[in-house]
Parts: sequence; structure tokens; C-alpha cells
Amino acid sequence: MSDPRKIPTIGGIDRREFVSRGAGLVSAAFLAACDSRGPKSAEKLLRYAERKNLSVERALYRHTAIDVVQSGAHDAGNKLPSYYVSPTVPVWEESARGKWALEVSGLVAKPVRLTLEDLQRLPRVSNRVNHYCVEGWTAVETWTGCPFSELAKVVGVLPEAHYVDFQSFDDDYHESWDLESAMHPQSVVAYGLDGKMLEPAHGAPARFYSPVKLGYKNTKYLTKVVFMPKANGGYWSDQGYEWYAGV
Repeated sequence: MSDPRKIPTIGGIDRREFVSRGAGLVSAAFLAACDSRGPKSAEKLLRYAERKNLSVERALYRHTAIDVVQSGAHDAGNKLPSYYVSPTVPVWEESARGKWALEVSGLVAKPVRLTLEDLQRLPRVSNRVNHYCVEGWTAVETWTGCPFSELAKVVGVLPEAHYVDFQSFDDDYHESWDLESAMHPQSVVAYGLDGKMLEPAHGAPARFYSPVKLGYKNTKYLTKVVFMPKANGGYWSDQGYEWYAGV
């Protein structure tokens, strides 16, 4: 997760404004058509505009390519900033909460609860990729864990699922993703960072990580993965920041 309060720029305007200038034109056109019955009469049109806005963002930030680290780039190591929304670093206390487990549910054929040991028995990859922060900086790190696509195979994702929500014990932090992005080949449920087990500062026991979206979309301190028919927002996007957040 990265703090989205600072926004990188594209061609002299901030990234969020860049998207809204293009995608927001659809909403603006329909809002101008509201009649004397007020906003309620425009609800169907606004829902259509929201769908169109998402399609514009998907076209701008299409996640079919593999993220490649620039030749000669150095790993950030322990210089990688740590972000969380709780007052202090979240730590899973077994004495108070019991043994940590990841619950995977929603629109799936076989809901599961996986301990850290269960996760480690699933197929494993180590991806050296870029971390793109909304503040404008990029860091290189190696994330080790289970490919999200393999986890999806374990539970049998149903055809009605188009989104997935990643939930956290960091003060109930969560972020929802479009399923296409979550299933990217470099998306992982990570329990290792730079050859070591994750530490609390960076999301232990496990977190979701993918280079295809800005850092704040990557949920640390993971406890639940829920497959859904519709998106349900997120901690930062509910406060007005971009929901799709593709890079």
C-alpha cells in the first residue's frame, strides 16, 4: 500500500485528473441532460456513465504486458517505505486472535481457510518487479508467494465473479479489484520479501501484491479474499481516490 495523498503527474496534470478529464466527459454529458425531476431520474444514465468510465480506464491501462525491471536497477531492500492505517504497525497476535488463516470465499465452488503453511504448500513463485507508488516514486522488490491464479484454481471461481475484494486486519482496510487485473500472471498472495519471510512492517503474515496497479491497491495484512459480482470500493477509493488505479 502507498499513501495516495500525493498524486504523480501526466503531462502537467495529476494522474487522477488525467483520467477524470477523459472518462468524466461521459458523466458530464449525462448530468447536463438531467430534467426537472432531479438527479433520481438520471440514475440509469449515471450507472451507464460509470461503466463507460471504467472501460476508458481499462483501455488506458491495459494489463496484458509483463512488468519488467529496468536493467541495472537496485532493489530497495529495507528502504521500502511502510504504510498502514492503524495507529501502530499491525501485528497478528495469536494469543488473542488464534492462528492466522486466509479465508477465501464468495462466488467460488469450494470456500477455504488456508494457514500460512497451507499457502506455502501451494505453487510458489518469486517475482522481481516494480512497485509504483501514487506519490510518484518506484521501487524494485522481489515478492515470493502463491500466484493468485493458482489460488483461484483451488477454490473454483464461478463465472458470475467479476471482482474480488482483499480484506485486512489493518483497521478493516480493504480494496476491491477487477478480476482481470487480479489474475495477472505477476499477481501473488505474498508471504516473502527479498528472500525472507514478510515482516509486520510490510504486511505479515501475507499480503496481496501485483505490479499492475498503484501501491495503495495492494492490500497488506490479508485475512479475506472474497469473489464478487460487483466492485465494493476500498479504503482510499471510498475517500475519493481512483478505484481502478492501473499503471
